[in-house]
Amino acid sequence: MMGEQVLHRAINQAIVQAFADEGLETRFTDSRTLSISSQPADVFVDVSDWYVHVYDVLADCDVDELPMIAANIARGFAQEIRTQAGQGQALEQPAAVDIEHLLETEALRVRIYPEAELAEVPGLRDSLLTRQLAPGLMETVVIDLPDAIMPLNRWDIGSRTEDQLFGAALHASVNREPHYTEALQVQNVPIMAIGETHRYIGSHVHVLKRHLGPAPHGALVSFPLPEYLLVHEIGSVELTAAMEAMRSASRTLVSGGEKALTSQLYWWRPGTYEQLPEWDALACGAVPDLRLVGVKEDEEVDTRERSITFLAADTMEPVDLRVRDHGRLA
Repeated sequence: MMGEQVLHRAINQAIVQAFADEGLETRFTDSRTLSISSQPADVFVDVSDWYVHVYDVLADCDVDELPMIAANIARGFAQEIRTQAGQGQALEQPAAVDIEHLLETEALRVRIYPEAELAEVPGLRDSLLTRQLAPGLMETVVIDLPDAIMPLNRWDIGSRTEDQLFGAALHASVNREPHYTEALQVQNVPIMAIGETHRYIGSHVHVLKRHLGPAPHGALVSFPLPEYLLVHEIGSVELTAAMEAMRSASRTLVSGGEKALTSQLYWWRPGTYEQLPEWDALACGAVPDLRLVGVKEDEEVDTRERSITFLAADTMEPVDLRVRDHGRLA
């Protein structure tokens, strides 16, 4: 294991070299502040959050990947600085990867990250090939290396469109990676767990009709860990009970797992996306309709007269649909 001081030095060197490759002169004014030479004035950047991100990434890959990680950050910064300086032209840099080879070998995958995690590092979200999956969640095209997972730089996609690359990465994630489904009972509520040991399981939200069929009222969905997707088809079970069971299962996984995503619940609402042929849907540039839902129960009130507050306006629509077809709310 590399010592902390040696790793710190390696990270600093990778950052400085990455900016030099972008034609920008940088220096560290202290252990965590980077000065970037620019006009009309130098830019000073606190890279403390970047260090947290790098240490997290190094848990998945080797220190030899530091230059590529630093390059992803530096390109986003460089583009922003040039734009602010009025130069605003796209960077003309040679691609760092052979995108056609990655497509031919089906080496691209899609991994889900919390939106807040990508926002912590200035320039990171803009530098990576990423898009919004649902409120609070981003999906990112990554390169599946034998011993690491590396995000794909947005500037390395060549002549391919973003939709093409997301389509290819999603197709490989759900078709070339193993997965299992398991029927669970949590608080007498049926929940389907889709899982495996790799970190691309969340991509199965794009093919939920494979697992559920028509699902006329949709399903409650949770992304607690990269290796797990929890699903409850809305139907005969009271919706508030189903939400509580899903919330409980999600929180258990989040608290006990590594690289947790979120215990937030979403309502998967089948629509035009699911009506497309599967390959067309994966490559169309759209994503499934996932809406924030949830309930808050006042635990100080007698359970026979519990107070229920809906946390998002979209919670009411699946409630109304379920009540229409199955009767009472709870």
